[in-house]
Amino acid sequence: MKKIVALVLAFTMLLSVAVAASAEIKIGVSIWSSPATLGRECKRIIDAAAEALGDVEVQWVDQAHISEQVTASAETLAMADCDGIIICNSASAEMGSVIKTCDDNEMYVAQFFRVIDPEANPDEYAQASASPYYVGAVHESEFDNGYTIVTILGEKGCRKIGLEGWEPGDATFLGRWEGYKAGVEAWNEANPDDQIELLEPQYGRTTTDTGRAAAEAIIQANPDIDALIVAGGGGDTLLGAIAGIEGLGLTGKIAVVSTDFLPDLDVKLETGAMAAESGGHYADPFFAFLMVYNAIKGNYEVSTEGFYDMVFPYMYVASSEDYANYAEYFTGEELPYYADEITALADLSYDDLAAACAELSVADVVARHAK
Repeated sequence: MKKIVALVLAFTMLLSVAVAASAEIKIGVSIWSSPATLGRECKRIIDAAAEALGDVEVQWVDQAHISEQVTASAETLAMADCDGIIICNSASAEMGSVIKTCDDNEMYVAQFFRVIDPEANPDEYAQASASPYYVGAVHESEFDNGYTIVTILGEKGCRKIGLEGWEPGDATFLGRWEGYKAGVEAWNEANPDDQIELLEPQYGRTTTDTGRAAAEAIIQANPDIDALIVAGGGGDTLLGAIAGIEGLGLTGKIAVVSTDFLPDLDVKLETGAMAAESGGHYADPFFAFLMVYNAIKGNYEVSTEGFYDMVFPYMYVASSEDYANYAEYFTGEELPYYADEITALADLSYDDLAAACAELSVADVVARHAK
C-alpha cells in the first residue's frame, strides 16, 4: 500500500521488528515502553497474534509517553511503510498530529488504553470521527475503575489517601482521577462522621526511580497518610513506589493500590506491600490490533462519521486468593487466547469481536482452557 515519506523528528527510540513469514501486512505499535512491566505483556500477546495470523509483520516504537516522541512515532512508522498502527498516546491533544500523519499516509490507526473525550478534546474527537483511517479505540472505563479502587480503600479502613500519577494531563490518568474523586465524594456523603481525604496528585512518570522519588515526597509531606494510590504508568512507577515505602519501613502500614498487575502480585498481597489492584488488561492492545488488521484487509468499514469504541473489562484483586486464579491463566507461559482462538477472533465481525472482548475474564479463560 502506498505511503508518503514522512519527516522524522530527532529523538532516541527503541525500534524492534517481529517478522511473520511471507508477511503481507505491516502493523506498527507505538507504546510507552515495550520492556516495561505492562508493556512486556502487551508485546507478548501482540507478537503471539502476529505469529498465529501468519501474514503480519509487527514493528515496535517506544516513545516514553513524551508528547513529541508520541507524535513522531506515527511519522516513524509511516516512514517504515506500515499499513496501520496502534498507539498508546499520552495526552489526547497528541492525536491531532497522529491522525493527520495517518491520513496523509493512508495508514489506519487505533488507540489502546485510550479514547478521545469529546468534551475535553472536541477538535480531536471531530477529527477522529471524520478520518477515513482512524479505526477507533479500545479502552477501559477509567472512571469506574477509579471509583472502585477508592471504594476498596474505604472498606479497608483508609482515610487519608495520597495519589501518584505518571504524567500531568494524561487522558487515562484524568479519567481515573475523576473516579477517585467521585468515589471519595460518595463515601463521604454516605459516612458524614467517617470522612476520607484524597490528596492532590504528585507525578512519578514511568520509571522505578521517579516512581520511588514521588512516593517518598508524598509521604514526607504527609506522614499521616494510610494509603497511596499509584494510578498506573506501566508498572515500573508502582515498583518504585513500593520500594520507597519499604525503604521507609512503612510496608503494610500504608495500603498501596494501583492499576497495573505485577508478576509477583500474590507475594505483594501476602506481605502487605499491596492492598489491592485492578488490571489484567494487557489484552486491550490485542483487540486494537485485530481492529486495525481487519480495517487493512477491508473487513471493517471505517466510517467518516464516527469510529469503533470498544470497552475492555478490568479485573480486581484484593487478596492472594483472588490473584491465584488470575495468575494460573494470564501469567507465566499462558495467554488468554490460544493460536486457534486468535485466528477465530480475527475472523469475527466487529460486533462479535466487541462481545468477545467484553466477556474476557478469569472465569471465561478457565471455561475455555481448563484441562
